[in-house]
Amino acid sequence: MQPPREQSKRLQQTQAQVDEVVDIMRVNVEKVLDRDQKISQLDDRAEALQAGASQFEASAGKLKRKYWWKNCKVIFINY
Repeated sequence: MQPPREQSKRLQQTQAQVDEVVDIMRVNVEKVLDRDQKISQLDDRAEALQAGASQFEASAGKLKRKYWWKNCKVIFINY
């Protein structure tokens, strides 16, 4: 059996290591929460971008058809 001073010293060292690990884990949890928030924001932005792209695609298709018909009318009138 070890003398009480050595046990106390060893216990203090172990407690210091536990405290260090707890601090590291606390930082890691904060980083994970921050990362989750950033991912959520990025997902929201991606959804908004997708919606805008779909709207642009629909508008571009309508505009293309409009000018295709105008072109057909001009060709028909010129003949």
